[in-house]
Amino acid sequence: MSNSEYLKLADTIAAEIASGVLKPGDRLPPQRTFAYERKIAASTASRVYAELMRRGLVVGEVGRGTFISGEARRGASAPGEPRDVRIDLEFNYPNLPNQTALVSRSLEGLDKPVALDAALRQATSVGTRAVRDVAATYLSRATWSPNPEQLVFTGNGRQSIAAALAAVVPYGGRCGVEALTYPFIKGVAVRLGISLVPLAMDSSGLRPDALRKAHEEAHLSAIYVQPTVHNPLGTTMTSARRNEIVRIAEQLDLLVVEDNVYSFLENEPPLAALAPDRCIVLDSLSKKIAPGLTLGFVVPPLHLRESVMAAVRSGGWTASGFAFAAAERLMADGTAAELARLKRSDAQARQKLAAECLSGFEIQANPNCYHLWLTLPSHWRSQSFVAAAARRDIALTPSTTFAAPAGHAPNAVRLALAAPAMDQLETGLRTLAALLRSSDHDMEATE
Repeated sequence: MSNSEYLKLADTIAAEIASGVLKPGDRLPPQRTFAYERKIAASTASRVYAELMRRGLVVGEVGRGTFISGEARRGASAPGEPRDVRIDLEFNYPNLPNQTALVSRSLEGLDKPVALDAALRQATSVGTRAVRDVAATYLSRATWSPNPEQLVFTGNGRQSIAAALAAVVPYGGRCGVEALTYPFIKGVAVRLGISLVPLAMDSSGLRPDALRKAHEEAHLSAIYVQPTVHNPLGTTMTSARRNEIVRIAEQLDLLVVEDNVYSFLENEPPLAALAPDRCIVLDSLSKKIAPGLTLGFVVPPLHLRESVMAAVRSGGWTASGFAFAAAERLMADGTAAELARLKRSDAQARQKLAAECLSGFEIQANPNCYHLWLTLPSHWRSQSFVAAAARRDIALTPSTTFAAPAGHAPNAVRLALAAPAMDQLETGLRTLAALLRSSDHDMEATE
């Protein structure tokens, strides 16, 4: 059976899941039985099951079989909203004590009739010439400076992801993603009719061999990556790995959608500096400035700009005129840059505290980052540890939230360090450390 034929068979099973013929929890027949019923080779049945697993539609349980995923019909549970908890280690929006005063000073006069009249007018996906010029300067990094005429704007970073994928991956197409990835992309892929193909990673980031193999087995239209301060792992791709990924993307004629939301915490230029005609850079202001002030940036190659603009319009993702007016002031007068500088120092202080409080446990962390990855001791499981923390009024995120293939998450949790005050953060981290050291009796009570 050819590649396209086995993928068509996987698409058929996926359609049965989407229509409700196959329901979450239903058990698929053993692969040999499936092969006999479909009149295909056993090796082909194995490829079909592997493809369904890559899409997150099924989960395999050793000794029991293969089952339709509980999240299969909606792709992935949508990211939640901040909960009323005492210590929030789940949501990662840094708020500095003095940032409101800095923002207020920058926006002084925006409530005057002339300025407000302009801000309240209908905006477009490309803003004004002035905001494009300011944004292009603001987004520049080391060896990369975007052309202002490349820029397209959205209401926030998530909308930028949706617009970029809608522009470059056709309905029914496949997009490669890191095996652990930003959770929002799973939901948006379902809505856009896109299948996500998880790609293996190592300490340097996305593995080149995994990218090549995935494209050979299931033709990809694009890949979505986080090369700088990866969420949730905090890793930043090495220079050698960046060059290798770009080289393979060029050989395979793949587009690269590059999420740079956390790049303000480091100085690395985007992959677009190496391959400007192949990379779409995404960014936003919510983490750099404040979650209540959002503007998303999409920087595609010029030949893709019209497609991205069309996606923004059809998705209803155009930013408001007020967001443009506020963002232009904050970027132009240096306030946004100053907040980024202050947040770098803040992130470093929080990582230092986390390293002290969690000393002796297996953590993966970037000293410049607002989150860390905590591998749990063998007597804990990710979901049960999250439940135990919640009973202590601490919110954190299980590894399953980030896993691209459902059912294949490592035994770990992500801790977001940005939201609590420093004294609260220390209390939360020391409480978690005590929980990690707790007895089996405490662990069993969480199951």
